[in-house]
Amino acid sequence: MIETIAGIRIPDSALAREATELVRDVASPLLFDHSRRVFLFGALRGKDLEYDAELLYVGAMFHDLGLTERYRRIDQRFEIDGADEARRFLHQHGVTGEAADRVWTAIALHTTPEIPLHLPAEVALVTRGVELDVLGLGYDVITDAERDAVVAAHPRPDFKNRILEAFTEGIQDRPATTFGNVKSDVLEHFVPGFHHTDFVDVIKNSAWPE
Repeated sequence: MIETIAGIRIPDSALAREATELVRDVASPLLFDHSRRVFLFGALRGKDLEYDAELLYVGAMFHDLGLTERYRRIDQRFEIDGADEARRFLHQHGVTGEAADRVWTAIALHTTPEIPLHLPAEVALVTRGVELDVLGLGYDVITDAERDAVVAAHPRPDFKNRILEAFTEGIQDRPATTFGNVKSDVLEHFVPGFHHTDFVDVIKNSAWPE
């Protein structure tokens, strides 16, 4: 059945349906609804752009898989966890090469400001969706009616506090991976004793004598 929210059609291919079920199975309702909103907000921000809706959907749905218990690792950034799984998923469904790499890049860079906005539309729109849902960037670029329709379909009760809890839980066992990354701010706020790695200290304390 074709589903449309705020004028945006949810991809209904076998690949998209499997992506939906995978995320529904492994992610909390908080992360599932957030991921769907990221797709919808990204698509709303991209009305005037040409993009592959199926690739954008997978990028949005998988972007926080690295915060889930099943896909969480401790040796790399959580964004890469989700990016790696998305590429494996796409390869299993016959989507390879540059298209799969585009989704990997969209997920891997979704917490890196500005750079994604200069890359292909699917990469930029995952970031646009995340920025709108988490940070409120672009809040007034879409209409009240569009925003209300998205939130009616995928509610966000106490989202600000709950997403910060999800971030903390998903990355507190790998604090070193937050170096140079906005997620260091999360640990600084919520993990007692954590202090972010200082880039200046890294340079001054390197093995080079000068």
